[in-house]
Amino acid sequence: MKTLYLDIFSGISGDMFLGAMIDLGVDAKKLEAELHKLKLGEDWHLHVRRASKSHIEGVKFDVHGPGCHDARKYPEPAAHSHGEVMHAHDHSHSHEHEHGGHTHSHEHDCGHDHSGHAHDHGGGEHHDHLEGQSHGPHGGPLVKSRNARVELSVFETNVPPRFRLYFFDAHGHAAKLPAAKDVSLETFRGGKKRQAFKFKAVGDYLEATTELPEPHEFTATLHLKRGTKMERVKTEFVEAHDHHAGGHDHDDHSHDHDHGGHAEHPHGHGRNFAAIKKLIQSSTLSPWVKEKSIAVFHRIAVAEGKVHGHPPEEVHFHEVGALDSIVDIVGSCVALEMLGKPRVLAAPVTEGTGWVNCAHGRFPVPTMATLSILGARGIAVSQCEEPHELVTPTGAALLAEFVESFGPMTGLVAEKIGYGLGTRDNQTRPNVLRAVLGASSSSFIPHPSSLDWETDTIAVLETNLDDINAEILGHFVEKALSEGALDVFHTPIQMKKNRPGVLLTVLCDEAEADKFTELMLRETSAFGVRRSFTERRKLKRQFATVKTEFGAVTVKLGRLNKQTVQAAPEFESCRKAAEQAGVPVKEVYEAALRAAKK
Repeated sequence: MKTLYLDIFSGISGDMFLGAMIDLGVDAKKLEAELHKLKLGEDWHLHVRRASKSHIEGVKFDVHGPGCHDARKYPEPAAHSHGEVMHAHDHSHSHEHEHGGHTHSHEHDCGHDHSGHAHDHGGGEHHDHLEGQSHGPHGGPLVKSRNARVELSVFETNVPPRFRLYFFDAHGHAAKLPAAKDVSLETFRGGKKRQAFKFKAVGDYLEATTELPEPHEFTATLHLKRGTKMERVKTEFVEAHDHHAGGHDHDDHSHDHDHGGHAEHPHGHGRNFAAIKKLIQSSTLSPWVKEKSIAVFHRIAVAEGKVHGHPPEEVHFHEVGALDSIVDIVGSCVALEMLGKPRVLAAPVTEGTGWVNCAHGRFPVPTMATLSILGARGIAVSQCEEPHELVTPTGAALLAEFVESFGPMTGLVAEKIGYGLGTRDNQTRPNVLRAVLGASSSSFIPHPSSLDWETDTIAVLETNLDDINAEILGHFVEKALSEGALDVFHTPIQMKKNRPGVLLTVLCDEAEADKFTELMLRETSAFGVRRSFTERRKLKRQFATVKTEFGAVTVKLGRLNKQTVQAAPEFESCRKAAEQAGVPVKEVYEAALRAAKK
């Protein structure tokens, strides 16, 4: 059976998913042609290029156009310095630009025809890849200097935040960095609190040598030394109503405090679910793509509605109502259809930590919408040490709609492997989505179960000990349980040279395997720990109070397909009732069991 396995060790977003699908063989031109059936009425096009993250080559997918919301959608720096561009249209143009006092030309053959677009390249006209954009490729505001534009990225590093400066020429291409000693920046907060920043060169950007403290609302003045003259450019940083910091720039070439030319940033409220549904239904997309696209949006609308107390049809999308997010969701459905609608499996969901700035304020990761979408489908989520959001609401909705089951690859013969690239450089893992397309052996196919049990994956940690003090062993059991282990136990075993020993076993959440492995190595005499990851099937659990001749007793019930298949009276509740009635605990326990089975 044709199977698509999503290895989401670094999360998932709509653009990463589409990048992976194109890397697997989806034709970008045909994909864009299908998406134009939506009649979005805006000047946009797909921008697809080969690039790398953490030395892993894959596809970076973006949408370019005035209706794009995410900072990730703003054009990447020049293709000739960042990888092969595979636009969904055909076009070629040449232009000249200056680098350090000399002029040279670049010939672009990006593969798309922009006739009919507002940014026509016919006749060799110069094309500015950042024209009309207020933010750069990394989410920071763009400010204009005399000879270039500079992007002031802040939240790219997230925790802790640091300024990063990216320099672009008149065509929106990455420009040669100035000497770090010629660049400095000052921030001014309320009460005229001032902080100065120096920079160092790191790859294709300058990075501040000190961290940026809270709050993240301030005036920033960028100082650029040009020969014997000093140029200053101001911008205002505010907490923006999207996933990135906002900025309004003020040119200050005359060295005064003139704030003229304040750039306005539109903050529309996006489309609501009813409008998006109508847009999809009125298109000429296939019935399957229409059904699945609306289903994905509906999952997000239900989640947002629960958060804000509105019915799904009335939910006003912000991030997800933007043009690029509509393209992500509908495009993902189109891509799956183009791959032959394979069955979809995925690794366990891994999310990061930290905070995000969204349309409704600053929230911890996972966001409310992401957590609600996954929870509604019964999908378990585990957080890792990466201090960023890894799973976006769009990514969560795609998983909830298409993935049949979550777990390790089993019986899958990989025929094609694709990598979809994210924008950020993560700290602990490559920011890529690996997609594996292949055939599953029928003997290994985990068919969707008709049973409504809960599933998850846990870590099983084991070590054999023959020289541990019994008191230390007891202490470890107490400590591990107090720190969140699911269970801890030790089993008598016979070891080499006929020595009696114990097998110490710790069961814990998959994301905490390293934590408890370290605890075992530090707190016991172990020199090593064996680790495995095991799937569980669990009854849905609930607590009920039953009436007995000895009083009310709390009972834990295990339910499967709406039937009670297990009942376990809570011991403390039984003990309390037994003491009050003056009877053995066993009698209360048996009475509670009889009552629970009625």
